[in-house]
Amino acid sequence: MKELHELYQKQKDTIQKRLLEFKSLREKDYMNEFLFCLLTPQSNAQRCWQAVEEIVKLKRKDKSSIARILKTRTRFHNNKAGYVVRGLKSWDKIQAMLTMDNVWELRNTLAENVKGYGLKEAGHFLRNIGKSDNKVAILDRHILRNLKALNVIDEESIRNKKHYHELEQKFLSFSTRIGIPIDELDLFFWSKENGQLFK
Repeated sequence: MKELHELYQKQKDTIQKRLLEFKSLREKDYMNEFLFCLLTPQSNAQRCWQAVEEIVKLKRKDKSSIARILKTRTRFHNNKAGYVVRGLKSWDKIQAMLTMDNVWELRNTLAENVKGYGLKEAGHFLRNIGKSDNKVAILDRHILRNLKALNVIDEESIRNKKHYHELEQKFLSFSTRIGIPIDELDLFFWSKENGQLFK
């Protein structure tokens, strides 16, 4: 634990600055982050962001045009193209959901109502627009691997929604116990695995 704190302290300022950037994101840029989080499952984050930048420039955002952009940048490009089209059509409804005060309920509502989102993607989206408020976890493979190495959890795989919530509570309790906010821990673990801070 001492080593974790020492490594975290070296990155603390950079991590906190990044989280402030998320919080100061303009509402008009929320949709880009929403699309980004649709694309990231099992795909490279930087390439997914490049894809988002190309998608928003399209004059006609139909499935085939989006799939062409995604083909060389993400896995499951056809499925994800469909998710993007559906997400763009329902963006007004999704924006309306973001007025919910309870972060946990908001994350769960997004996960249940957005095709292509699960609990992880919904939490990722909220973190990237500065609305996670250290209340929800983004349990991707990087986080799970680190939590298992620290003996916070016993396994790296998530069986179902109930199990996700159980592991999330363990991560939240661990965060409180060591005095590092969960959003900061998430970015710290991610950068530890990838060598950089991104999204």
